[in-house]
Amino acid sequence: MIEYLISAEFYQILLFYVYSGILIGAALAVVTMRNSIYSALFLILAFFSAAALWLLLEAEFLALTLVLVYVGAVMVLFLFVIMMLDVKIKPKSGISMYTKVGIFVALLMALEMIMLLGKKMAHVLPQDDLVKHVKGYSNVKEVAENLYTQYILPFELASVILLVAIVAAILLTLRKRSDYKYVSPESQVHVKANKNRMRVVKMETEKGNYIGGDE
Repeated sequence: MIEYLISAEFYQILLFYVYSGILIGAALAVVTMRNSIYSALFLILAFFSAAALWLLLEAEFLALTLVLVYVGAVMVLFLFVIMMLDVKIKPKSGISMYTKVGIFVALLMALEMIMLLGKKMAHVLPQDDLVKHVKGYSNVKEVAENLYTQYILPFELASVILLVAIVAAILLTLRKRSDYKYVSPESQVHVKANKNRMRVVKMETEKGNYIGGDE
């Protein structure tokens, strides 16, 4: 029993359940939180937990793509939410709730990385793990072959939907506001140096008021 508890098999099963639990909890928080900022933070945690599960399956390319592309895209989503909903954050003294939630999410992500890579770096886990591909296996090649052969039509449809979503987000945020100052690029291009850049104003000389003393 003790040998099983300290074995690589039990450790990988434990990691799977820990990451799965965090992923499910973060996903539920995304759809139940009423604050859009909290939802975006927990969505980052959900993506990161899913990437950790893919690393357990030795799908490194998918895991890194999820972190680099989707977690980065979440920050763009966060900015779109702020612009469209016009969320106003009032500065408060001390640490705000947004900062506390962000620190909590960052600590969970750091804990996941320590649990995943700590044992690997310490050479505690043997090479014959539960999930082990044959020598020379490339998950990049495997993903490319499936993506551009069997799933080419859904892939193209997804790209069109994303393009429509980008255009819709731009149209939703593109509105004129009277309290914003802006410069017209067209008027800047047609500016002439001798007429528009500088204007000389001629004024009549004025005399100052005389104060005290005899002339």
